[in-house]
Amino acid sequence: MRKLGILIACLGLLLWPDQALSAEKAKNSERVSIPNSTVSISKENTYPNATQDLPDLQPSQLTEEMFSTTDIKIENPELIRLFNESSISPSKAAIGYRAKIYLGQWPLNYESAETNVNWEYQKVNVNQLNNHGGKAVSQLRFNQEHEQKVSGGLTAKIESSEDVKKMMMIDASKKTGLPLSFTTIIGRGTKKENVYNIPPKKVGYLYGYVPAVNEKGRVTYGEVFINLKGSKKSIEVKNVTHQGIGAWIPVQDYVSLRFNMTN
Repeated sequence: MRKLGILIACLGLLLWPDQALSAEKAKNSERVSIPNSTVSISKENTYPNATQDLPDLQPSQLTEEMFSTTDIKIENPELIRLFNESSISPSKAAIGYRAKIYLGQWPLNYESAETNVNWEYQKVNVNQLNNHGGKAVSQLRFNQEHEQKVSGGLTAKIESSEDVKKMMMIDASKKTGLPLSFTTIIGRGTKKENVYNIPPKKVGYLYGYVPAVNEKGRVTYGEVFINLKGSKKSIEVKNVTHQGIGAWIPVQDYVSLRFNMTN
């Protein structure tokens, strides 16, 4: 259903690639305040997480023209990419020609309702230092003992979940300014030089957590058609529905440290 080129070619239209333009990310997005207990480990992480390339595409001129023919907002990067990589040129002999091409049902846009950060989303490490027998202050530092993988995901099953996840991650990333990924890994032996002093006759515990963004909002779905009438072309969206959805999206290469001390 999503092979626009095949469908249009079958109707005798000409298609050729149109280079997609990269959009600048929002400069005036809201930023969260990162607590002092949460530190970056992007340089120290022994596991090289792949940087997430958010598919935030700028519509081409053709795509903008097509999207302007419908009142439904279209923000799905995969649908934008589909139109960006295509051109539609009706034949000069297409007088009186009419066609309606069905592209399938798509998640068209995501509207955020709430964005929060849980700085202690998942515990990934515990370091302990027992100074009961010591006569001087000992120092405890973060040292990841085992490789840990932290995964997020949608809070419910939803159609075209991968497209929805991309739109939610783009929105949450812009609002928070944090590096987000639905999967992040902290490698064994990752260290941080933050020092926690343990006096004699005390036991210190340093807990490490991976933070995550909790994103909640609404997805708009619709059946997408391309209408061709002579030399005119437009988009028609039918059977529009809405569905609420939430997601947990881990913050990549960050760890929250919580220090406790007991007798």
